[in-house]
Amino acid sequence: MGHVIDLQTAAAPVSPDLSGYPVALFVAAEATWRARMINEYASHAVFEALAQQMTEANFEPELVNECLQFASEERSHGVMCGAVVTALGGRAWAERPELAAYPAHRDAPPRAAVLRNLIHICCMSETVAVALIGAERLEMPRNNELYDLLTRIYADEVGHARFGWRVLQELAPSLTTAEREAIERYLPVALAHLKEHELAHLPDIEAPPNGASLGLCSGRDARVLLDETIATVILPGLRRWFRC
Repeated sequence: MGHVIDLQTAAAPVSPDLSGYPVALFVAAEATWRARMINEYASHAVFEALAQQMTEANFEPELVNECLQFASEERSHGVMCGAVVTALGGRAWAERPELAAYPAHRDAPPRAAVLRNLIHICCMSETVAVALIGAERLEMPRNNELYDLLTRIYADEVGHARFGWRVLQELAPSLTTAEREAIERYLPVALAHLKEHELAHLPDIEAPPNGASLGLCSGRDARVLLDETIATVILPGLRRWFRC
């Protein structure tokens, strides 16, 4: 049994107006946005753990504070997604599956251990999130509350991804041989986990007619975009500094 996520009190007052949307899609859309609510809200713990790991490895306090801000933003994303759930007739409440332990990477030097997680979280997962949410925004009708809500989430995810690439660019030139090799050993593991996690949440199905208006996009198209993002953004970015 996982922990309970109850965002009903925070989400209900900010639920977007979905009158005029296809009611026949509400059940599917509610399930989709509930899953997003769980994923987004749970992500705050990941950034809190990254901030703690950075502190222990003597990273600059400014970087730690940015991570803590990202944690706050992920909690807000959970509330935003929960607001959509309530607008669709549901309740912003769910049992969150037990999260895997945050990886400490004791086999790597402290700075490399932090960068392993930074790469996995920001340069990989958040970069993919930017691509997928960005594509969803392109398909969604403009000038409505749901589009504005998704745009706020998208803007934050862009910031999270950029943070990872920025910190990597700042630190990579000064890595020791041992630190660089420790990171390179981990990259295939991180990439495999990324694909496994994303494919588990991207069903190999097409979106229903008019589904994009409520955020129901084609899982098949998203799988293609995932591969393209890895091939054209993530791998070239990492290959500036590492063998992968």
